[in-house]
Amino acid sequence: MAVTSLRVLVGCEFSGTVRNAFLTRGHDAWSCDLLPAEDGSNRHIVGDVRDHLDDGWDLLVVAHPPCTRLCRSGRRWLSGPGHMTPPKQLPKGRSWADMRAEFEAGLDLFIACWRAPVARVAIENPEMHDIARARLPADVPRPQMVQPFWFGHPEYKATGWYLRGLPALRETERLPEPPKGSEAWKQWNRVWRMPPGANRGHERSRFFPGMANALADQWGGFAMAQVGECAA
Repeated sequence: MAVTSLRVLVGCEFSGTVRNAFLTRGHDAWSCDLLPAEDGSNRHIVGDVRDHLDDGWDLLVVAHPPCTRLCRSGRRWLSGPGHMTPPKQLPKGRSWADMRAEFEAGLDLFIACWRAPVARVAIENPEMHDIARARLPADVPRPQMVQPFWFGHPEYKATGWYLRGLPALRETERLPEPPKGSEAWKQWNRVWRMPPGANRGHERSRFFPGMANALADQWGGFAMAQVGECAA
């Protein structure tokens, strides 16, 4: 019997952008997040993605996992004298125990998704700092770094993809970059210029439709070809 669709789980997503890109292409796609679906979709699971990794997926895309303590910019909160010791200064209202707990939680989620019983896995996360990388499984590669403007969206936001069983993402619509310091350049840096606020983290982690379409086309097409061969 010919395979006509994939079972796709999009973890750590409440916006539905990536899920809908796969749905539009006819796949059995579901998003999962601790928050309810922003678009009210009935194709959304409210809960911990780790509780649903063993549900028979063809493709796992983890779109927005917590990365604050894993990325390079977060290393300063883990960088006192020696290795993994309290820094001289902590974020306002936060403790050293908070920093360690958030680091361990982020690392545990990444590793659980990487080791998921799914043949094809893509996890979005920035380039990690040395403390985090030292704790990763040996088969985790360096991430493929891409930019939204490679996919038709006028914005700077380096996005890392850790890939298992999937090819590197190919750019689809690279836009010419604006002159540095120009008003357009400032707009492209919008995500880095957002003022502090309750929704800042959510807004900064929003996925770009052009990139979502690219991964649904490319990774969805790649997985369909493989699954089809296995079913033949």
